[in-house]
Amino acid sequence: MHYEEHWGLKVPPFENVPDPKFYYPSTKHEEGLNRMLYGIEARKGAVMLTGEIGCGKTMLSRALVRQLPIERYEIALMTSPSLFDPQEFFRELLYQFGIEASGSKLELVRGLNEYLLTNMNRGKDAVLIIDEAQTIKSDDLFEELRLLLNFQLNDRFLMTLVFIGQPELNKRINALPQLAQRISVRFHLSSFDQMETARYIDFRLGVAGVDGRQVFSKEAIEVIFLTTGGIPRNINKLADLCLLNGFLERKEQIDGDLVNRVAKDFSM
Repeated sequence: MHYEEHWGLKVPPFENVPDPKFYYPSTKHEEGLNRMLYGIEARKGAVMLTGEIGCGKTMLSRALVRQLPIERYEIALMTSPSLFDPQEFFRELLYQFGIEASGSKLELVRGLNEYLLTNMNRGKDAVLIIDEAQTIKSDDLFEELRLLLNFQLNDRFLMTLVFIGQPELNKRINALPQLAQRISVRFHLSSFDQMETARYIDFRLGVAGVDGRQVFSKEAIEVIFLTTGGIPRNINKLADLCLLNGFLERKEQIDGDLVNRVAKDFSM
């Protein structure tokens, strides 16, 4: 059952997938993006972005990749770090850089070092983005990642590490002082306030095809904000259900009463 035609939409506006066209450049998200870009472009070695569940970290990581020119950067993106032990991690890292590798961990590390030097001589920088980094099971892998920062020349790191994760990532890394001291740039992504929530909803509706029509009333947006705490993933879930219910009830606009009724059965 689809509601798009009823609301004048070309596509569903509130899908919880990291589609780059729905990246909303809020003040907070843009600051986080620019801090990560600075750490990468200035070759700071390691940067870290944290945020609560559903605040848009994965979307931001995809926006980051789009901002890095392919002619200058080689990028590896790890989205399930919990699956790997250190040796498997190095093998996957080399694979993402286009190198089929086998052998001992020492041989894998040597292969990576050779690749990074070759990459530098070609005028390219290497970037490793680790999403959901708080799920890394072993401190041994964090230690291996720290050792990657030893791949450097006198004036530059050969690879930039980007850690992205939930707030507990701070605790994990701060418990490893030798790694914590190597994090040059840190940023915490917080939830939206009510005004940002309204702008976020309008932005996504606009991308989806709404042209100048106020689909959600001010009261509806206030209830959405109070129910979701301004967390983008929860906003998406609730707003999507409201559009469905509004379609089923043949509403011309989503009002506060409808959102309140939907919110009673809403589970974040």
